[in-house]
Amino acid sequence: MYLATTDAVAKAAQKPQKPETSEKSEARRGRVAGPVLALGAVSLVTDISSEMVTAVLPLYFVLQLGLTPLQFGFLDGLHNGVTALVRLAGGYAADRGGRHKLVAGGGYALSALSRLGLLLAGGATAGIGAALAADRVGKGVRTAPRDALISLSGPPETLGRAFGVHRAMDTTGALLGPLAAFALLWATADAYDAVFVVSFCFGLLGVLLLVLFVPGRRELPPPKPRDPAARDPRALALLRVPAFRRVLLAASLLGAATIGDAFLYLLLQRRLDFAVSWFPLLPLGAAAIYLLLAVPAGRLADRVGRRAPFLAGHVALLCGYVLLLAPTDGWPLLIGVLLLIGVFYAATDGVLMALATPVVPRERRARGMAVLQTGQALARLLAAAGFGAAWTLWGIGTALTCAVIALAVALAGAAALLPRTERTP
Repeated sequence: MYLATTDAVAKAAQKPQKPETSEKSEARRGRVAGPVLALGAVSLVTDISSEMVTAVLPLYFVLQLGLTPLQFGFLDGLHNGVTALVRLAGGYAADRGGRHKLVAGGGYALSALSRLGLLLAGGATAGIGAALAADRVGKGVRTAPRDALISLSGPPETLGRAFGVHRAMDTTGALLGPLAAFALLWATADAYDAVFVVSFCFGLLGVLLLVLFVPGRRELPPPKPRDPAARDPRALALLRVPAFRRVLLAASLLGAATIGDAFLYLLLQRRLDFAVSWFPLLPLGAAAIYLLLAVPAGRLADRVGRRAPFLAGHVALLCGYVLLLAPTDGWPLLIGVLLLIGVFYAATDGVLMALATPVVPRERRARGMAVLQTGQALARLLAAAGFGAAWTLWGIGTALTCAVIALAVALAGAAALLPRTERTP
């Protein structure tokens, strides 16, 4: 009996173990999944396309077409405000049957075609507005399905790294786009049509990369019977999930105390009084820092948890506000503020998506991303409007002091809302 038992144990010990899944083995080797790299490549070339147009729009509108400041303000607001209105629809459509790739592809294609719309519009304000609206609708539709695809493409313990790699590739495109646009304008003697044509070609390349290299429809498991949102297909039903609600409230609270980058760059220009021609290079400096730190920040979030880096990123932004209030001047002020803005984005942008992923059911992943992104975008819109009003009424110093106090209070509230231990899906 004893011999038989020990023999059985020995044979069991000699049985070959199940091989590791490719996702787990890649995670142990520090790699991200292939679909994440493919989506990063799509975002890289698409951002080249998008930022080429964004970089030249002010010059094109005011110098080439001779639009009034009122017309330019309307078109700029349309360019930046439409995105939030369609994110929820894109997330809902993507979750129905796991059509994340199809919906994201439609958004990328619409943005690419909008470049041709700018060519066909000529100088007509209505046509230009329609083309810009189409571009923003495409961006709004694709963002949540794309982030859902990233979250579904690898094991949960590598989400921070995956989003960090994607955001780094995305930011590379954001850096190359303006440089490509101004190089084209220099080479073609200010031929804006050439910029739009090349931008369309890059956008089309992004669509082709998505079709060829990103996996198609995913079969997701049915919702759990105890899921509070299981019987309600609407995106806002996710607010019934307590953990998701806390993350959304924390992100929205911090967003409501986050003034726009453009205000910070304007404050830098006023403090340092440098030539206006250098102003477009300020976002490139912050983006370069973001590019360098996105992947390390994602790796750190995977190791220590996503809550601490997310809050630390907002602490860096708070330090940037304080630095603008301090008597610091010259290069230390310029480098310090740009560095802190880059750290802020590296520690918060992709990390927030990784933080929210474990508390969103897989079958509602795109809708959850859409609700979170929309809440944060609307909160930041309110923050920008509030800061602009405070600047107009009370002056720069008072407005910035109010921003410092608001962000400090929001940090305390977010620290109380976010759980100290993250839930594993």
